[in-house]
Amino acid sequence: MKDHRMAKIVAAGTIAVLTACAPPVPGLVKADGVEWVPVDRAAYAAELQAFRASALTLGAALLADGGEGAEGNVVSSPGGLLIALAMLRAGASGETAVEMDQVLGLPDRNRDEAMNALLESLAAYDGDPGSVDEKDPPRKPVLHAANGLFVDKDVPTGKNYLATLARHYGTGVYPVDFRDEAATRPALDAWVDRNTGGRIKKAPAEYDRDNTFSLLNALYFAAAWESPFDPNNTSGEPFSTPDGEEISVPMMHQMLQLAYAEGPGWRAVELPYAEGFAMRLVLPASGEGPETLTAAQLAEIAGALDTAPEVSALISLPKWDHTSSFDLRRVLSSLGLVRTLATAEDFDAIQSGLIITQAAQAASITVAEKGTVAAAVTQIDGAVTGVPPEPDQTIDFDRPFLYQIVHTETGLPIFMGKVADPR
Repeated sequence: MKDHRMAKIVAAGTIAVLTACAPPVPGLVKADGVEWVPVDRAAYAAELQAFRASALTLGAALLADGGEGAEGNVVSSPGGLLIALAMLRAGASGETAVEMDQVLGLPDRNRDEAMNALLESLAAYDGDPGSVDEKDPPRKPVLHAANGLFVDKDVPTGKNYLATLARHYGTGVYPVDFRDEAATRPALDAWVDRNTGGRIKKAPAEYDRDNTFSLLNALYFAAAWESPFDPNNTSGEPFSTPDGEEISVPMMHQMLQLAYAEGPGWRAVELPYAEGFAMRLVLPASGEGPETLTAAQLAEIAGALDTAPEVSALISLPKWDHTSSFDLRRVLSSLGLVRTLATAEDFDAIQSGLIITQAAQAASITVAEKGTVAAAVTQIDGAVTGVPPEPDQTIDFDRPFLYQIVHTETGLPIFMGKVADPR
């Protein structure tokens, strides 16, 4: 295969230099004259429900995969993965577009506009991750969502694709030289570090100098509980691991009014944060692991908790501080996104001949008496590759031959000769 690194990036537009911790992120480029355009969230209720179902499908797949977390613990961001895949879908066509819509259950219309509405609703809680005191999470939650697109500066990127990402995802483009690893790898890492408040230091996918495209989503969340746990009520208590071992862990305790629901094989509550968010806690039946919960069951639980009454509940909850990493190609393949991961034709709207080379996610979470801090970065990489077309004829001038230099307008041979020995 050969890289086809061609002209300058399409839609260079206005350049705004961004500041960041050293090393600096390169200049941001947006599609010429295109800015993020807010939409009416109320107009996309059905599409937003479809997004929730899709995120639950992705969450079940991430949980079943397990990632690379230690001791079987898993923390993932199905929301971040959904946003990244929606950005990729904006540049998909043909059978790949059909596959992504069917496998992920994406809306069949107004998909980008609905994602715009989702991102706008999250933006109400936007803040600077770097300003958060993670030992004392804020009463008003911080939910920072950032999208970024790094493209090779010598590979044309579709103008319409850039315009869609700018208009509906608030995304610009960072033109880089992927072959210049000394400059581009630190730029990717600086973007990740800044948009996760330093919880995640590096881009999750292994760096590849042959890539020409890297799509990123970062989510950072920090919030205090509506009713914080009293540290004096935290004590070492037993916890049974999946292999039956009983260990001692710091267990928090509190009596609360909580939304509670139960169904075949599960019980669930919602533990509210001070504003706008809640932690949904699902306890599977004895002998069953969380990874056995299907997307359908997660949807059932979500629906039940939507209308569940509040009950007085004594909750015992361990503290935890976990990290995970995922090979998302493995996760997406398990869902059936086969063509999406193999096509070199259906992402031409992004870059001609683009093929997905890598997909990865890194996530971390800390849960304690005062609240929760979590971050995740999802990365989808691609490269412009192609098999050179087979020639109609092959002719090797490996023996004496004649040559002419001809004036094309008149056919006049200005020079003529033969090569008998080219030494």
